[in-house]
Order: sequence, then C-alpha cells, then structure tokens
Amino acid sequence: MHRHRLASLLACILFTCATGAAASDSLRVGNRVLVVGDSAATVSALLGKPTHKSHQGTSRSGGRHGKRARGVSASATHGEQWQYRRNGKVIVVTLVDGRVSDIDERSY
Repeated sequence: MHRHRLASLLACILFTCATGAAASDSLRVGNRVLVVGDSAATVSALLGKPTHKSHQGTSRSGGRHGKRARGVSASATHGEQWQYRRNGKVIVVTLVDGRVSDIDERSY
C-alpha cells in the first residue's frame, strides 16, 4: 500500500514540475509585491480585472453533501479563484474571506 501512495505522490510532483506550476506566498507585479494576506482590493489594484473567476471548495454551511473536510475549518474550504494571463503565464490567486490565501503561477 505504501508503494502505491509513494508512486502517486511522485507522479503528482513530476506533473507539477512538468507543467511549470509553482505555488508561492508572493508575486512580483512591476515594482510591487502581492503577498498572501493581501485584500481582494489590492489584487485588483495590482493585477486588474481577472480573465476568469471561479468558486472552489465547499460552502460555510457544512460542505458538499453536508460534510466538512476532516481537519479543515469551514472558512478554509470556501474560496474564490481569480485567474489572470500575464507574460506567458497563468496566475491563479485564491481568495478566502476577501484575503489572498494562495498564489499559483503556471506556464502556458
């Protein structure tokens, strides 16, 4: 069983490296820096209007099918992803409760 999990983990890591995805706590935008914890207003000021917006996770009222993810708070399972295309990359900023919780850059 451990070999199967290890192989799956290795496959995920290799896929992430091959696709050029990189999650980060910060993103340089010109001479400014967007960081985890910044407000949605700061994201808009630095990056403008997103190309695409989507909701992720579950709702605060108990999650999908009325169940919450084990060990994850209700607010952490509810978020919105704002997607931008800049300089040959896709930038996905995840917002939870109006604050940046994750910044992900991928080459396309």
